[in-house]
Amino acid sequence: MSNAVQIKPGSVVSLWRYPVKSMMGEELNAIEVTERGLLGDRAYALVDSSDGKAATAKNPRKWPHLFDFRATFIEPVVVGAQVPSVRIALPDGTTITSDRGDLNQILSKGLDREVTIRAAQAGAVTAEEYWPDMEGLDHRNTVTDFTLPAGTFFDVAMVHLLTTATLDRLRELYPEGRFEARRFRPNVVVQLASGEKGFAENSWVGHSLAIGSGVRLIITGPCGRCVMTTLAQGDLSRDPGILRTAAQHNQVNVGVYAAVVRGGTIRRGDSVRIE
Repeated sequence: MSNAVQIKPGSVVSLWRYPVKSMMGEELNAIEVTERGLLGDRAYALVDSSDGKAATAKNPRKWPHLFDFRATFIEPVVVGAQVPSVRIALPDGTTITSDRGDLNQILSKGLDREVTIRAAQAGAVTAEEYWPDMEGLDHRNTVTDFTLPAGTFFDVAMVHLLTTATLDRLRELYPEGRFEARRFRPNVVVQLASGEKGFAENSWVGHSLAIGSGVRLIITGPCGRCVMTTLAQGDLSRDPGILRTAAQHNQVNVGVYAAVVRGGTIRRGDSVRIE
């Protein structure tokens, strides 16, 4: 691809990190990127004490309230240092920190299941996904298990990117739906310089993506969506039409996954280009 014509798709308009898997996260102005993705992203997860599976909003029948919790880091995350504690906002508005001795009991009561908060470590854990009864999905009205990449709490890949062009196209296709980036939990949201509306990321798969002066990613594949996109979160109401629109018009994909080729710092406003 070194001889390919360079295209300049746009710039970074927002950056997101999710310190605890399936809780709401934090928007950032800048973030360090390592081979394991955005520093501190999905650093922690809740693990079901009864079966050892990671708690995820992909199975809302089992975990209906995860999106009612929000996690942010208490201190800056530093490369090579131990991951700091997190501050968790509970559904009633109170906050607790992950270094509290009774944290697991508080979270277990709030989720009505016994859980333990855990940092990512060696080995792999499994999680569950509920597939709604919807045309276009691989499964319908069933729950399946899947294994997270070893040593992480990511579902598939280390970085998830989404363009505003895709969100704009989805809004055209389903005007009643509120297609906002937070429904899709991306790490990097890119606004195209062209102002086009369409599933721009589809053509990025297999290409190298340069962000700013240092970071290089390889786009590994489309991001297949799940029931999480339909769930209520904050002021966004439950809406199965969000997932149905993706299924009908883009093979259930919204955004793309990427692996890190070269790390560095990403800042809001950085240029993004395909090489």
